[in-house]
Amino acid sequence: MIKLSSLKNDIPLPIRLFLGKALLFFIVWKLIYSVFFYDSEYLDHPLTTHVGEASAFVLNNLGSMSGFSSKREASSYAYEGSSFQNEVSVIYHHDKIILYIANVCNGLELMVLYIGFIVCMPSSFWRKTKYIILGVIILDATNILRCIGLIYLREYFHIYFDFAHHYLFKIMVYSATIALWVIYSRKIHLKNE
Repeated sequence: MIKLSSLKNDIPLPIRLFLGKALLFFIVWKLIYSVFFYDSEYLDHPLTTHVGEASAFVLNNLGSMSGFSSKREASSYAYEGSSFQNEVSVIYHHDKIILYIANVCNGLELMVLYIGFIVCMPSSFWRKTKYIILGVIILDATNILRCIGLIYLREYFHIYFDFAHHYLFKIMVYSATIALWVIYSRKIHLKNE
């Protein structure tokens, strides 16, 4: 039988420190988000609106597609016998609804996860700041491209929409996050203290 104290000693100190910081960061974020930001949508509302507007803008201005617009609307849905209402960013193509972008799809959680990794790794303040800013911009652009891809599939290849929404584009977004982490981690040298 493996003893917990033996397992703890097998994990190098820098890894234990990183895991401890990451767990603490995750708990603090979840508490702050659920207490201050979830109901107010102070963070979600502008980010979801931005993703919708940017997706429509790119579709209208870069390529042969046009006639897209984005509006913030209330959406109702039922889940396990209860009805819920929340605001979503809705993408229209010539007054036909093409895509709903809910707050859970705005990329906020992924950005916080990315930032948490950077904050918990040892490095200089300026290097962390640079990677956080560039990484958040890249992740936001990746999420907008994901929405554009979903809109394109919904319009022209509807049969592939569900697969792309549930699997393909999630793999794309998470791969971008992991690639950013790998690039950041390359020049970090952990010392066993």
